[in-house]
Amino acid sequence: MKLSARNQLKGKVSCVKEGPISTEVIIDINGTRVTSSITTTSAKNLNLQVGDEVYAVIKASSVMVAKD
Repeated sequence: MKLSARNQLKGKVSCVKEGPISTEVIIDINGTRVTSSITTTSAKNLNLQVGDEVYAVIKASSVMVAKD
């Protein structure tokens, strides 16, 4: 699979919290947790299970950086 998004972070699913409309998926990426909210239909189509290797694909029109 090829994507135009450059921010592709490989990790493992650590939690799947299914709701009636949206599902929260937590991905562990080398000890850092990334949380994604996707449709429950998409989660079911992907058959997401804890322990699955997945990619968090991040595509945004802007990314802000802050520093103290």
